[in-house]
Amino acid sequence: MSRRARLDTFLDANDLAAVWFARPNSFAWLTGGDNVVDRSGDTGVAAAGYDGDRLRVVTDDIEAPRLRDEEVGDDVAVESFEWHASSLAEEVADRTSEPFAADFDVAGAESVDASALRQPLSQGDIEDYRSLGRDAAEAVESVCREVTPGTTEREAAVALRAELGERDCETPVALVGGAERAQRYRHLTPTDAELGDYAIASVTTERGGLHASVTRTVAFDPPEWFDERYDAARRVEASALAATRRVGSADESVGSDGGGRTAGDVFDAIREAYAEVGFEDEWRQHHQGGAAGFAGREWIATPDHDATVELPMAYAWNPTVQGTKSEGTHLVTTDGVETLTLGAGHWPTSEVESVDGSLAVSRPDPLRR
Repeated sequence: MSRRARLDTFLDANDLAAVWFARPNSFAWLTGGDNVVDRSGDTGVAAAGYDGDRLRVVTDDIEAPRLRDEEVGDDVAVESFEWHASSLAEEVADRTSEPFAADFDVAGAESVDASALRQPLSQGDIEDYRSLGRDAAEAVESVCREVTPGTTEREAAVALRAELGERDCETPVALVGGAERAQRYRHLTPTDAELGDYAIASVTTERGGLHASVTRTVAFDPPEWFDERYDAARRVEASALAATRRVGSADESVGSDGGGRTAGDVFDAIREAYAEVGFEDEWRQHHQGGAAGFAGREWIATPDHDATVELPMAYAWNPTVQGTKSEGTHLVTTDGVETLTLGAGHWPTSEVESVDGSLAVSRPDPLRR
């Protein structure tokens, strides 16, 4: 279903005349453009609106020429207001048809969560995702080939952001943990600690609104327990992907609550996989990931979570077993699983099987250096 068709359905179902998006991921989803100047804010410098007939963008007169020339297509009307005379929210309220919804604070607007509108992915989204996933993986792999035990976590994170920037990727998340901290924490915000015996590098990257997450591990002189835990995390990830395909392909009457194909059903399979590989309670130590797309995670699976598992859709599951992690971004369809973040094929990989034997997927090995 096209974006406009989804929006038409949304407007009809909610008795609305218009809907507006100023959050960067939804602005990008609707227009293909970037409305961000200051990345510290929740909203951008422009709002995209749809009223069932036309798509238009409202912004101030500072940004209008650039957005018109470089960010949105010729089929999108760009309207401007004097930067000193008003605010974006006030201009949307003055220009919109009513009743209306918005994903930011506008007087008189109902609130809209655009995540459901952005799912599933379109064919165009999928092609863009393949390019992003490949670039993200290659950037991370390039850095991982160069680090040494004496490299600091912060130095590696800076290198990751630089490599991704060279490939026109923003980096909302860049985590690097050396051997000591990787055994203590699950979110490895970088410090000045040296990497030591092994290192985990994890990024979430963004381009054109789409987000891809990827993790790679470099092993210099890892502990004796390392391989067992690393392989266990990979099997849980493969099991999560198998469950995603199974649940997303099921009849809508099938689900943990009898009401649909839900994230909670996949989460049940993830817990079972942890038990099967001998690490029953590890799921309690870290979130397991979920649907990806025009957000790092469109939703994160939890027990009894009722979000619908849509196909075709990107999924980024990120199971951890103390000191190890397995994470990639995968396109899941009714026909199978395509890993979007495998890179150019120069990194060592192994076929990893889900605990139920229904799926084998290529996952990265640790890079032995």
